[in-house]
Amino acid sequence: MIHATGPLLSVDLDARETTEESIDDVLSEFVGGRGVATKLAFDRVPFDADPLGPENRVYLATGPLQHSRMSFTGRMNMTSVSPLTDGLASSNAGGFLSRNFTGTGYAAVELHGASDAPLAVHVREGGVEFEEVPKLAGAEVPEVTKWADDAHGLEAEHLACIGPAGEHLVRYACVMTSETRAFGRTGLGAVLGSKNVKVLTFDGDSETDVAVDPIQTDIHREAATADHIMKRQGTTSVTELANEVEALPTAYFSKQSFDGVEAIGGDAVESKKYKKGTCSQCAFACKLPTRDEAAGVETEGPEFETVMAWGSNQLVDDVVEVMKANELCDRLGVDTISAGDTMAAYLASEGDLANPERARDLLRKAAHREGEVGDLLAEGVHRVAPELSVEDWSVKGLEFAAHDGRTLNGQGLSFATSNRGADHMYASFYSKEYPLVDKERAVDKRGLDGKAPLVADAEDHNAVLDSGVVCKFSRDFVDDDRLATLLDADYDDLLDVGARVVELERAFNNRRGFDRADDALPYDIEGFDDALDEYYEVRGWRADGVVPGLGEADAGSGSAAADD
Repeated sequence: MIHATGPLLSVDLDARETTEESIDDVLSEFVGGRGVATKLAFDRVPFDADPLGPENRVYLATGPLQHSRMSFTGRMNMTSVSPLTDGLASSNAGGFLSRNFTGTGYAAVELHGASDAPLAVHVREGGVEFEEVPKLAGAEVPEVTKWADDAHGLEAEHLACIGPAGEHLVRYACVMTSETRAFGRTGLGAVLGSKNVKVLTFDGDSETDVAVDPIQTDIHREAATADHIMKRQGTTSVTELANEVEALPTAYFSKQSFDGVEAIGGDAVESKKYKKGTCSQCAFACKLPTRDEAAGVETEGPEFETVMAWGSNQLVDDVVEVMKANELCDRLGVDTISAGDTMAAYLASEGDLANPERARDLLRKAAHREGEVGDLLAEGVHRVAPELSVEDWSVKGLEFAAHDGRTLNGQGLSFATSNRGADHMYASFYSKEYPLVDKERAVDKRGLDGKAPLVADAEDHNAVLDSGVVCKFSRDFVDDDRLATLLDADYDDLLDVGARVVELERAFNNRRGFDRADDALPYDIEGFDDALDEYYEVRGWRADGVVPGLGEADAGSGSAAADD
């Protein structure tokens, strides 16, 4: 089994010192990316760490496929304890950062402690340079990008940075890279903000001897030549289908379809697209650079989830208004899904949906924790729902993505079981239920019979992709056999790796108090409890959702950092 190579770079932000250590055993067992970061966090982050405290740690990691020239590999992973879910969480970003990170020669980078001043951390193959950047306090993402170019000759693809939302510890703040790509979900931007790290830069020319099978050439050629709707419309190509089957959250989840869908769907977004957009090495080019000259807005997106959160879920039927929200989220450094759902909750509580200008004004206040309303909305749906007297549309504190589980019942089960919360990409089960896959892999969208083992397999498969690291939109080009060939392993052995990643996440969260009660939904699905029992049985976990041994409070500390 091939895996990422290189040492772990540990960055002490208090002392502004670094150390390097071999993690070859972890790399060989967990491949790279999310797998390696999860294992390191399990071993090194105290189980009782405050997500916004100095004892929490942040891990960035790539995988072996970032050493290829294959499409679908322009991504990397970030892992930490989330201030939104309070559990261990990983987020995955595309763009062009991953190969600049790989060029430093490190397999993973760990940040711990906290700086006493706004800091830029420059990671190079020869070591690290620390730079205080007080003038970047409060800067939006484009300002940080311009500074890096002016001061250091580094373009956006060398940066991972936060906007004002991260500095103000907004619980759904994200970490931005390539200016418009995000480590989006679970609020990891607030973790960097708590450590006073405004920006990380990566640059180097380090090379390794990771050898990727020649099948990468076939995959790359097929990605380049395929006639695929995602090349024109990205993820928004599913918008009308989701609406047709009543899986498009609307009016703060009170409905499941939107009469104004055509004005914000795939065709509407494509009409604003003015050039191709892609990630590093990827010939599939499914990104969406869009602009509207009359409105003076230019952005990348919106993707489908943003169309839901800032469109249908807010009763907004104007694609340009959704584009404005997308651009603002990127500048402020917030997750478009959590931010949009949170603004929808507030507007719904006041009977003021379909007010996009006010929604954006509320977001600006939230990003700066301006006034009582800004401070409230910075907390996210789970924490504000009781005060607003609206239903709590979250799982484990994470706001819902689209692909409504009330229609796509297996996706609903996967929202509940996901260690990350109500995230559609943890298992991507929706693809089987629309379906977006071939007949052999498709299942009926209604009911849960027989779906629990499939959800577990999908979670394990996606954990392998996140460790590899491979884009999940490679599903039509990288099947199980090809994935096994690329990683030089039996597919069943890869699934075992994925299962261990999922189990370590669950065990870490168990040690923080998570159990079956957290695997819950704000709606009923017939047979849900039985399916949850079956899911735990497939996983080998206790009926209360706890991992035997690893997840039990008396299992002893798995965290070296806890004993420091």
